[in-house]
Amino acid sequence: MKREKFGSRLGFILVSAGCAIGIGNVWKFPYLCGQMGGAAFILIYLVFLLIMGVPVMICEFAIGRGSHFSVAAAFEKLEPEGTRWHISKWIGILGSYLLMIYTSVGGWMMYYCFRSIRGDFVGNSAEEVGAKFTKMLADAPNMAFWTILICVIGFAICWFGIQNGIEKVSKVMMSVLMVILAVHSVFLKGAGAGIRFYLIPDFRKMAEIGIGSVIFGAMSQAFFTLSIGIGAMMIFGSYLERNRSLAGEALSITG
Repeated sequence: MKREKFGSRLGFILVSAGCAIGIGNVWKFPYLCGQMGGAAFILIYLVFLLIMGVPVMICEFAIGRGSHFSVAAAFEKLEPEGTRWHISKWIGILGSYLLMIYTSVGGWMMYYCFRSIRGDFVGNSAEEVGAKFTKMLADAPNMAFWTILICVIGFAICWFGIQNGIEKVSKVMMSVLMVILAVHSVFLKGAGAGIRFYLIPDFRKMAEIGIGSVIFGAMSQAFFTLSIGIGAMMIFGSYLERNRSLAGEALSITG
């Protein structure tokens, strides 16, 4: 069976970026950046994205495109006879199953979106909303329903294939969500101070925290940001056509 291709370069970039800029990254990056000194942390983080993140992503794309398989079979097809590179596949397989933890988080978000539309949080303080979250975690049937619902939606999108399912949904959601989040954040109270914190490095703050801690945090976040090391980008690479530049695609997604 011939492997389906992405309908456009933009579709490939947005789908790959959508995988990289996941729920965990959205909530982890802001508080990590806040703890580690703002713009000084971002500067080091960007360096690691370029010198470590991009090369590893190119390698994953190359393995995926060279084999036209996901992490489960790519190494077995490409490994030289007598070698044991296929053992590496279990890292990606295990990592993919562990990533299913995010379906619970996705369920929380859908449930909270539903409750927000219903007006459950109108006039509530942060403490009251937090108490409702704690109560939700103790409600196993409700948690199971929303987790299963988001899994069913995910499977339904995949059922339509790359171009008609994943690519179409990602084009709309990534474009709309990124614009909404960017515009909304600029109009929040204290946005000016927040932007200065993100753009003007304060190396004294970094020295107080510990340069080693900041460097380690930036390096680990660079890997976390791009979803590399678990085979996710290998999967997208398996759908890439031969006329696409792997370095160009990796740089676009990182950007």
